[in-house]
Amino acid sequence: MLWYKSWLDTRWRFLIPLAILSINAWGLVIEYAPVAKVFTSIRVESTGSGVLGRAIQEALDAERTYPGYIWYQWFRQNLMQIGTLCAALLGSGNLLSGPTGSALFTLSMPASRNRWLAVRATMGLGQSFALALVPSLVFPLMSPAIGQHYDFATAIVHVICAFAVSAVFFSLAFLLSTVFPDIPRPLVIACGVAIVLGLIETEFDLHGLFRVMSGSTYFHSGSLPWAGLLISGVLSAALLGGAAMNIARKDF
Repeated sequence: MLWYKSWLDTRWRFLIPLAILSINAWGLVIEYAPVAKVFTSIRVESTGSGVLGRAIQEALDAERTYPGYIWYQWFRQNLMQIGTLCAALLGSGNLLSGPTGSALFTLSMPASRNRWLAVRATMGLGQSFALALVPSLVFPLMSPAIGQHYDFATAIVHVICAFAVSAVFFSLAFLLSTVFPDIPRPLVIACGVAIVLGLIETEFDLHGLFRVMSGSTYFHSGSLPWAGLLISGVLSAALLGGAAMNIARKDF
């Protein structure tokens, strides 16, 4: 019953983004041929040393190959941005969302608050993982249709990196949802934190959460960002623990 109710509460926040991301992934595969012609013909002597110059140079260097094109357009851009937003959306509006009667009905069920939170968190994290995994499988499965190859193992590594960091923003929104009884405020705050962190990381060229999320070290050197993955896991666990403590203290 708890699992079913959790699914009903979040199904459209999961299914709609899943469809959007899957269509986007298909589009990237189909668009590769004309994009490849453009990038192989570009010759740039210098793009400058500023933030914009570094971004342009990174795009030019990466997208000259098919794996680089997929990494930059999907794991470095679309999945990172949309995945963060979707994770925050899935984490927003938990237990206290909707009418008061809905929350009271949930709490009247024969399950502890901790079990209810565990079910909601597990459902949301599972959906976040599916949002990263399912569209990303389009690349190893469909690349042969355009005469290209994308390795399954590479896709899985990048999915793990993307999920590890998206879980942080899911957990942040989940914690905020024990403070605010609506969906917009946790969503906006979590996305605002993500934007600020992204701007700081880009401006100062830091190896932060979003570098971990894109799997840039794996793409460039073949090494996993173990420290970043560990930090992401610890942050997610701490935020979810804070949510459990907040709910335990509330008097419904």
